[in-house]
Amino acid sequence: MSASEFLSKADQSRIVQSIEAAEKDTSGEIRVHIETYCKEENPLDRAVYIFNKLKMNETALRNGVLIYIAFKSRKLAIIGDSGINKVVPINFWDEVYALILQHIKTGDPASGICAGIELAGSKLKEFFPYTSNDINEQSDEISFGE
Repeated sequence: MSASEFLSKADQSRIVQSIEAAEKDTSGEIRVHIETYCKEENPLDRAVYIFNKLKMNETALRNGVLIYIAFKSRKLAIIGDSGINKVVPINFWDEVYALILQHIKTGDPASGICAGIELAGSKLKEFFPYTSNDINEQSDEISFGE
């Protein structure tokens, strides 16, 4: 199974809709990247690589968030850019991580990703509220790797 087949088209659409809804309340940019295998021992290292490859480090407020999943390697990571990391507590993503992981373990990754996006959006809203001149700097589509 390839990364793009990990989720059904309907589930992919639900995730994109969750990103769009979350970003209505925050200027933060949320992306999801799914690949089959993690090429690094530590999924955070791979997530940083993907984060930069997707140019998420180029948002104006440096407030991008990446949810990274390598499903066959059973790896998950959530990272935020430097603008976020300057203002949030060190364990800011732990609750989002646990929520997504709980759903993955029960065989419902799409619901977990959607719930994680919703929670990430509500957390980001506190530090990066939506402004009327906000523009969508990142694609809301899921990106896929090998």
